[in-house]
Amino acid sequence: MKRGKVNIMTLGCSKNLVDSEMLLNQLDLNGFKVVHDSEDDDANIVILNTCGFIADAKEESVNTILNFADARKSGKLDKLLVMGCLSARYKEDLTKEIPEVDKFYGKFDFKEVVKDLNATFYEQKMYHRVKTTLGHFAYLKISEGCNRHCSFCAIPQFTGNHKSRDMESLIEEATRLAQDGVKELLVIAQDLSYYGIDRYGESKLAELINRLADIEGLEWIRLHYAYPSKFPMDVLTVMRERKNVANYLDIPLQHITDRMLGTMRRKITKDETIQLIQKIREEVPGIALRTTFLVGHPGETEEDFEELKAFIQEYPFERMGVFAYSSEDDTYAYKMYKDDIPQEVKEARADELMQMQQDISARFSQQQIGKKLRVLVDREEEEYFVARTEYDSPEVDCEVLIDKADGIKVGDMVEVTINDATEFDLFASVN
Repeated sequence: MKRGKVNIMTLGCSKNLVDSEMLLNQLDLNGFKVVHDSEDDDANIVILNTCGFIADAKEESVNTILNFADARKSGKLDKLLVMGCLSARYKEDLTKEIPEVDKFYGKFDFKEVVKDLNATFYEQKMYHRVKTTLGHFAYLKISEGCNRHCSFCAIPQFTGNHKSRDMESLIEEATRLAQDGVKELLVIAQDLSYYGIDRYGESKLAELINRLADIEGLEWIRLHYAYPSKFPMDVLTVMRERKNVANYLDIPLQHITDRMLGTMRRKITKDETIQLIQKIREEVPGIALRTTFLVGHPGETEEDFEELKAFIQEYPFERMGVFAYSSEDDTYAYKMYKDDIPQEVKEARADELMQMQQDISARFSQQQIGKKLRVLVDREEEEYFVARTEYDSPEVDCEVLIDKADGIKVGDMVEVTINDATEFDLFASVN
């Protein structure tokens, strides 16, 4: 097969994106022309990196596979390969049902994919990547898998137990990214809180972040997906003391009532959760917290939901997402509980929480008016430069719309004055 053009399509989360970037680099080293998420149809090889987390994501992945399977069947593609979470989770079924796909792989079968394309896998370049994000920010995945086994989550089944990456290799990778122009590093994992325990016998998240903060050129280091149970409190000292560690933490709580936290197997109580949130805000003044809640889990009563609403009002989060429960094959909840809450009730609860959050987010945005804030410029549009504050992560949080000014360019860190605000946007001018 000729060294043709490969289009790698990434479905799902930023962790999948890192995997795609690693594979893009391996194929690039082998002389393939590689593109990512291209809408052109001139690639002769397509690799789909799928998501298998929840029903909507699975449906999107399956539909994408079927679309490209038609192209493979009609001879428009030489090869169609499928990897990632959905492929790992349902490989046997998918192989039978969609024979047009040349091969389905597990989540971590990079070497096998490269080998099947008659190419060489360069071990020494394992963690080198072709970046697909904007040049000034990148993700750093510090571990794989998860040991937590929450009732609703299937992820440990196809990613396995938590496996921390070697700290030295992470420092090397982050240094390369900084030398390549990355100013913002988004540190990601299924569970940041567990980093180091499996490899070093104790949590090493604080030490890792402290060492990352030493890397020249990194202006912001942002932490995503910390687990609340056994949260490594020493990381708060690093966040407070190191100026380039953003005052931002993504810490999914999922629920708040003791009954639901127990049912969900979260290994934390309501009181412990409140104490943790208060401690984080006390240790890192001015921090913006992002969290996620799951509503409609089997057994959630109206009383549980009302208690969750009251908690959100009493302890508001600057950023928040809400998911409606979907029953996932082979999870603890799937096996042990009846999916007893109607879909319309789940969605109504999710909508109600997001409406509450819209008001909370609007209040937080209004509080920024008149402040001078440092922002990172992501892109240029017709009327504005679009940027983010340290309180905002790419794609999920608020944006800052800056009046056009001479001398600004994408990737710059600039100081602006916030002049106005809506629920999801701030309006600013350069100081």
